[in-house]
Amino acid sequence: MTHREDAPEALRVEDLVVQYGTVTAVDGISFTLPRGQVLALLGRNGAGKTSTVEVCEGFRPPTAGRVRTLGLDPYAAHDELMPRVGIMLQSGGVYPAARAGEMLELLASFAARPLDVTMLIEQLGLAPFINTPYRRLSGGEKQRLSLAMALVGRPELVFLDEPTAGMDAQSRRTTWELIEEIRADGVSVLLTTHLLDEAEQLADHVVIINAGRVVAEGSPADLTAARGGMEGLTIRIAPGQTPPSVAELTAALPDGVTVTDDGRGRYVLEGALDSVAVAEAVGWFARRRIEIVELGSRRRTLEDVFLDLTGGLTSGRNDESATASAVATEEVR
Repeated sequence: MTHREDAPEALRVEDLVVQYGTVTAVDGISFTLPRGQVLALLGRNGAGKTSTVEVCEGFRPPTAGRVRTLGLDPYAAHDELMPRVGIMLQSGGVYPAARAGEMLELLASFAARPLDVTMLIEQLGLAPFINTPYRRLSGGEKQRLSLAMALVGRPELVFLDEPTAGMDAQSRRTTWELIEEIRADGVSVLLTTHLLDEAEQLADHVVIINAGRVVAEGSPADLTAARGGMEGLTIRIAPGQTPPSVAELTAALPDGVTVTDDGRGRYVLEGALDSVAVAEAVGWFARRRIEIVELGSRRRTLEDVFLDLTGGLTSGRNDESATASAVATEEVR
């Protein structure tokens, strides 16, 4: 029996390094996933997500560093760990001729305390294709089946890879609701997705990696607030009023706030906007008895933060050729 550590977290990754020959795909990243939470691991293709997840699942050993999954060394204790985790593979991992219902029933038979298969079929809308061979399913239907297969064994920890890829809007919403339900039941979730609104909706904590390194982490709210929070404020005044001077309004606002207007009573404020700047702008119009008929703001999203951090970011040690090699290496696997 492999020694199991007393682990309050579902995952602990410490200084993880994964190398393929001379290419470093993961370069010393660390993060933890508390039990009963959703952690989104985000990064561009080739950033090191796949390698990190494969180590956490026990399918490859780390080159260096330490990983504990549910308190176990996932590689050394792989057989002991597998009954306690659920893995959703983007590629499916199902026999092409197998029927959806047969696969669910088979996996349920392997689990000590499986979820009710009928409930999963109903909740994920699998009934219309439950007797259809896997090879004939659409991309969205395959994703829903893969999610059901990951959950049917009642796991303590679930790895979800692009869980809503190819789904329509309603199926995507249903999947989100199911993920929120299993989290409420104490299941931990490691989520990888290219849909940044999905990560913002579901994740308690986000880890963004680029070129194998962590470049930011925190809750979605903390990450967006730390990089500016509000991105723009629009103020429109009532028709017939004399438009105030842009220069005068700019002078009344904190440094770093810029003001533009369209000449028709619509003003756009951008830059270092916070609650103080917004209050000062609105108060400035009020003191001049200028009626505001529209007040709107655009807050920065997780996607904005992600693009800021990874869109043109390069690593000091990994040049473009090394990064390209890492991408190619991960795509081949």
